[in-house]
Amino acid sequence: MFVGATVSLGMAVLCSALWHWHSVDLTRFICYLAIAVLASALKVQLPGIDGSMSVNFLFILLGVMELSLPETLVIGCTATLVQSLWNPRRPDPIKVLFNVFGMMANASALCYVSYHWLYGRISSSRPLMLMIAALVFFLANTLPVSLIIALTEKKAARKVWSECYFWSFPYYLVGAAVVGLVGIVNQRAGWQTSLLVLPVIYWVYRSYRLYLGRLEAEKERVEIEKRHVEQIASLNMRTIEALALAIEAKDHTTHTHLQRVRTYAVEIARELGLSADQIEALRAAALLHDIGKLAIPEHIINKPGRLTPEEFEKMKVHPLVGAEILDRVAFPYPVAPIVRSHHERWDGSGYPAGLSGEEIPIGARILAVVDCLDAMASDRQYRPAMPLDEAMDGVIERAGTWFDPNVVAVLERRYKELEDLAQRSDDEFTPSGFSTDLRVERGLAPAAGFERGSDHSQNESDFLSSIASARQEAQAMFDLSQDLGNSLSLSETLSVLSMRLRKLIPYDSIAVFVDRNGWLLPELVSGENFRVLSSLKIRVGEGLCGWVAENCKPIVNGNPQVESGYAADPEKRAALASALAVPLQGLNGVVGVLAMYHSTPDAFTPDHLRILLAVASKVAISVENALKYQQAESSATTDFLTGLPNARSLFVHLAREVARCRRMKSSLAVMVCDIDGLKKINDSFGHLEGDKLLREFSTRLRDACRGYDYVARMGGDEFVVTAPGLTPKDAEEKSIRMNQAAVDAGRHVCGQEMISLSVGTAFCPEDGFDVEALLATADRRMYSVKQIHHAQREAALNALAQGASGE
Repeated sequence: MFVGATVSLGMAVLCSALWHWHSVDLTRFICYLAIAVLASALKVQLPGIDGSMSVNFLFILLGVMELSLPETLVIGCTATLVQSLWNPRRPDPIKVLFNVFGMMANASALCYVSYHWLYGRISSSRPLMLMIAALVFFLANTLPVSLIIALTEKKAARKVWSECYFWSFPYYLVGAAVVGLVGIVNQRAGWQTSLLVLPVIYWVYRSYRLYLGRLEAEKERVEIEKRHVEQIASLNMRTIEALALAIEAKDHTTHTHLQRVRTYAVEIARELGLSADQIEALRAAALLHDIGKLAIPEHIINKPGRLTPEEFEKMKVHPLVGAEILDRVAFPYPVAPIVRSHHERWDGSGYPAGLSGEEIPIGARILAVVDCLDAMASDRQYRPAMPLDEAMDGVIERAGTWFDPNVVAVLERRYKELEDLAQRSDDEFTPSGFSTDLRVERGLAPAAGFERGSDHSQNESDFLSSIASARQEAQAMFDLSQDLGNSLSLSETLSVLSMRLRKLIPYDSIAVFVDRNGWLLPELVSGENFRVLSSLKIRVGEGLCGWVAENCKPIVNGNPQVESGYAADPEKRAALASALAVPLQGLNGVVGVLAMYHSTPDAFTPDHLRILLAVASKVAISVENALKYQQAESSATTDFLTGLPNARSLFVHLAREVARCRRMKSSLAVMVCDIDGLKKINDSFGHLEGDKLLREFSTRLRDACRGYDYVARMGGDEFVVTAPGLTPKDAEEKSIRMNQAAVDAGRHVCGQEMISLSVGTAFCPEDGFDVEALLATADRRMYSVKQIHHAQREAALNALAQGASGE
């Protein structure tokens, strides 16, 4: 109706003006019209609404001052029509009609009439006339559109006008001043000079744009800050609620107690006219007033009977502990005093400080009343719940002694209404279930789709029960952590792990794979499919466990069949249907993967994953320490350069072999080897080439010996081979092969025959049963052979020199 009325009025005004058309100067009119149409394209978007503004009002004021009413109306309506249709997304015919006729025609006519009415009275003050005409145009142009926006969007018209249009009023006054200057110039130099106003028009347009840009940026900044504050406040309250749930787990039979107390307390605080900060403080305190019970032993909190005096003394500390905890939190409102005083009584008989009357904070007085009401109306370990009316009667009896009478009066009047509100709050607080028929594609993960979303449709009671049962879980984890730190043996550590984890997570098989140079090798396998799992050799990045190790991410209910080599046993392949695998990340990266298997599909839950992740870091450190111990133990008996057993390991092994020979009446050959020419290679090619030669010779020496022969490096260029059951004839042949291995190693590294091998052999029992005597005998015989080799080389060199001199 408003749009129709304003549009009809505007059409009538325009038609009446056109009916009485007359032109003062047709050429001037056409020029002003053309420039106004061009200026209408220079528009800016108004903040907060779907609307724009251009600078064509300057030419309307020029028309008001120099042209007739019909000409002024045609200029204003035509420019507005172009502005409305210029590059629109979807032009709305109603908006176009309203802009052209409902606003512009009426505003231009009122502006024209007001200016010429003033002209007959204060013609000597043209600037003032233009200012008043600009004000009339501003009001007639902005008030109708503000009203229509308010009606459409159900906002206050005054607020829309002040926020979206009032800021532009100074620009109308500036425009009036510009038009006044143009009018003065026109009187002296002719109307054609008004065309020079185009730069001014563009300057006004740019001023609009810059101002609106800053305005929009400032508005956006304020909105961002506002959203940030709201998010922080929401996060703060959610954190408080989460902490409150953890507190409720100490006494999970009252799992809705805190929510109900909060609902009652906040509504009573509003009824009593508390400030916003006091209400927010009470809201937080209602959720956290029992946080001090974390310091109370559970056997006292959950005692199925009345407390002893000693137990009550312990219970009375929980308000003080709760207040001390909350004092450390930078709440913007006083929460700790409410928590500290919520067990104080009106007559001063409460605890911990014995406050009375108005000394008790108002929030604590409210909290004490509603806490007592809900406690009596709820089940407890030592008594069943009372009917709500009887509980309310019990609170009323204590008004003036325990509780503030004013608070009790409000509660008595509204407790049934608040109970209904609390019931609705409980229903809203209960989390709803999630979809369980979804499968997530995992991209690069093996067998994409093997991990599926789990059912989180736990009700709140089950959720809180699971939190309460975490105390038993914590004890089991503590025992596990104690056991894991008792041994540095890798096998013992993993055996304890498998035994303890079975109490926490049901599984059919468990395997711990350790990263050995890019391959995951099973260090522990227990349960079903022992043979198949023990035979797995998984490259990091391949298969289920390989993916876990490479990406350092767990997998729940993965498919064991994707492991390379698992399908080798077709009879057992279908036995294991789901896997739970987590990376074992130590201080220096991933050391392995802990995997559990079950014969039932989707047997593992997110709770199982949580437990496994909780112990994974401890397991990883234990495995890492065991591996370091294993490495240290190995380095103590292994030669670092060649990887062969060192002298220490040789003596231990040789002692066992000699004892076996004595016991079994068997024989043993001890062969001491020394490389001839190694010093020459070090001097000629460097020690790096010498080390390379030693490694190459070690490999070839092992190849030249039997699988049960023992090859060790004594140090430097000296090696020892113990060969059980080797006869003197076989030892001689073996010496030849070993010498050839040395020659081949020298040729491979240096490209020429530069070394040979001197071998001395001692036999047990022929040369005795003493380890050092056997080594000394073999060493003496080796030096005899070395001297023979040295004499042979000297003779060969002399013969070669004599032959060269004869030539």
